[in-house]
Amino acid sequence: MRFDIISVQPDLLLSPLGHSIVKRAQNKGLVEIHIHDLRQFAINKYGQVDDYAFGGGAGMVMMIEPIAKCINNLQAERTYDAVIYMTPDGETLRQPLVNRLSLLQNVIILCGHYKGVDERVRQKYITYEISIGDYVLSGGELGAAVLTDAIIRLIPGVLNDESSALTDSFQDGLLAPPVYTRPADYEGMKVPDILLSGDTPKVEQWRFEQAIARTRQRRPDLLE
Repeated sequence: MRFDIISVQPDLLLSPLGHSIVKRAQNKGLVEIHIHDLRQFAINKYGQVDDYAFGGGAGMVMMIEPIAKCINNLQAERTYDAVIYMTPDGETLRQPLVNRLSLLQNVIILCGHYKGVDERVRQKYITYEISIGDYVLSGGELGAAVLTDAIIRLIPGVLNDESSALTDSFQDGLLAPPVYTRPADYEGMKVPDILLSGDTPKVEQWRFEQAIARTRQRRPDLLE
């Protein structure tokens, strides 16, 4: 899968997309991540990519011309399955959406900044508008990193044990159950006996019941 991420602050993406599982996925050749500095497509030699909003008001707006030039250049090289805009007023990112996006091959992600992009960008180019939560960040880069990470871990071959992703929270509409490892007894705090029994069907039943209980306690909205 290929990700082309468009940003006015490309350095913000280097660390979160250059380590751990995401880095290993790139080293295996399962994923390509290309970060594009929008200022390379600026309208003048000063690197301008934003301007004041028509109608007045505080804040700057990302201009359509640099964004259009960058997207057009990318689309001239290959076909993209989606052009995603990271924005606070987009669809809230949830696991079912991540699952769908993980089936795509080529994706462009546009990171919003300032007061956002000229509305005509959204009308002409954008196929998905995504938010990672009901709050505002300084820009869309961290949201793009979150989205990219969430997608990449679902790509076959990325995780050493592919079943791991299938048992994560939200995959079945529930939160994950409690997990334990050695030692079995730490200062009198013992691992539940069922997990030491070796009885796989009973262990799975226990995990399912715990997942329901935890979801009911912490995220009852998921059960609805």
